[in-house]
Amino acid sequence: MRTTAPAPAPVPVLSPMLQRLAAERATGALMRDRGTLYLADGKVVHAESPATPGIDVLLTRGGALHREGWWDAVAQAGAGQRVGRYLVDSGRVPGGALELCHLGALYDAAFFALAPTRTPARFRYGVAHWIGPVRPVPVDAVQRETLRRRELLDRIWPEAVTDSAPLVRTGRPVDSPVPPRQRRVLDCVDGVRTATGIAQELGRSAFHTLVDLRRLAAAGLVEAVRQPTGPAASAAARIALPEVTADPDVALLRRLRDALEAL
Repeated sequence: MRTTAPAPAPVPVLSPMLQRLAAERATGALMRDRGTLYLADGKVVHAESPATPGIDVLLTRGGALHREGWWDAVAQAGAGQRVGRYLVDSGRVPGGALELCHLGALYDAAFFALAPTRTPARFRYGVAHWIGPVRPVPVDAVQRETLRRRELLDRIWPEAVTDSAPLVRTGRPVDSPVPPRQRRVLDCVDGVRTATGIAQELGRSAFHTLVDLRRLAAAGLVEAVRQPTGPAASAAARIALPEVTADPDVALLRRLRDALEAL
């Protein structure tokens, strides 16, 4: 008697708009609160997020490419949206190394871009990223990997505040040696940097930095900086409110200035 294989479990939809765009084989840029997903023919071809280092940082800080070689590729092939192809054809980066680095950057940024948000997403049809075609990824695969990463972080340490707040060492004694990878992350914890700042400093995947930080938090070695409470905190919050202006361009420039100064 022939048995029927069970149907694969459906992938939970993290973004109904992304799912619809995949179904209609759309091409363009899906802009969300914490990042942008670039689609071609309904597949994800690139992703970017301010929360994680871009592919340029991963390539250059990882030693696969000199920074001068990166900027040369952007100058030569950026306008034609074929930077990735140029890096391989010019012999600066092996094809396999580029593909691995690109997939790492794509999944890393997609994890943050698909974070829950109340801000409406926008889609711009026809927009393409200057990195050009490397390796398209199905939307279901991106959503499945994002969910897997969320579940992994929750298993390690359930308090997500360590993902976004400035971090400080607790000063508690270490029961066992800290692995070298986590030690490099721990050395960057200074009471000011967030997980994103540490990832930028190390030129490393932001998600993998979150994993190390949650493991350090679970071991009692790091914790989020406690925010002040009381009248002083209320006054600081009032001071931090953005300026009101009738000119939206001026308001945008001020926010960009503040973000650059923070970086």
